[in-house]
Amino acid sequence: MLLANVNWVAVLVSAVASMVVGFVWFSPPLFQKAYLAEIGKTAAEAAATPPTNYLISFVLAIVEAVFLSSLVGAMGNAGVGAGLAAGFMVWLGFVATTSGANTLIGDRTFRVVRAER
Repeated sequence: MLLANVNWVAVLVSAVASMVVGFVWFSPPLFQKAYLAEIGKTAAEAAATPPTNYLISFVLAIVEAVFLSSLVGAMGNAGVGAGLAAGFMVWLGFVATTSGANTLIGDRTFRVVRAER
């Protein structure tokens, strides 16, 4: 079974790291100003994000980490290098392509995509 070999501690660490990186990435010293300008929101509007959105984002980060762990396990190699390679390939094959299409179809600029990624 694919979930039998999931390292749940690593999954939780990954989900927490995802949230921390997101908070830092979209902080005022980094990309908050450019991102908010591109999406047409003020800092006050962004700060009004319901806490449930962060909880759901955390749950989605757990799902993402479990999926990646299961994928690496199915590949037959659970090492760090295999995990990094699988993560990059999943990003390139699914995340980058979906973000690109959503950007074009949603008539958004690629500055938003750069800030989001």
